[in-house]
Amino acid sequence: MPTLELVAVIVTLAAVYLTTRQIIWCWPLGLVSVSLYAVVFFDAKLYADMGLQGFYFVLSIYGWWAWLRGGENHARLDVSVASWGVRFRALAAGAVFAAILGTLLARLTDAALPYLDSALTSFSLVAQFLATRKLLENWIVWIIVDIVYVGMFIYKDLHLTAALYATFLFLAAVGFTRWKGSMVSGARPSGAAGTA
Repeated sequence: MPTLELVAVIVTLAAVYLTTRQIIWCWPLGLVSVSLYAVVFFDAKLYADMGLQGFYFVLSIYGWWAWLRGGENHARLDVSVASWGVRFRALAAGAVFAAILGTLLARLTDAALPYLDSALTSFSLVAQFLATRKLLENWIVWIIVDIVYVGMFIYKDLHLTAALYATFLFLAAVGFTRWKGSMVSGARPSGAAGTA
């Protein structure tokens, strides 16, 4: 399994890097990444994170479409800031889903860390959805989630994945800075033109 985890790490890093640069190829590469990680997490008995990969798969397909055609008049989507209403609904949905999923996993499975795994899963979904809509706040949620993920993966002896999430933390800070800069300048990111 370490070989599969290493391949998953490399593919995932490439996908996140492309996301920070708003390059559309992040989405198809993300489809490969989440497929690999579904297997890695199943083996580690992190079932919420395994299931999360299925949601990521669907969100990656949606994000691919949204970035190309989700803007006004089906134009490309630009980076924007979420309204307070969107922020509140996203946080509430994450908290409710975490509580329900954590309870189910604790009662029905042999999940290693049911409540922590569920909370991270829930707020990862929130962050990913915000990313599909190119909302700047996705990076803030990712920063918080990645900090906690690093500790959990070290605890579960998934050291390559812990290192990956530490790198994600750095990339989330880079992504926030780049996306915010693109909002201020209105500049089109390099490599973003065209279709995938």
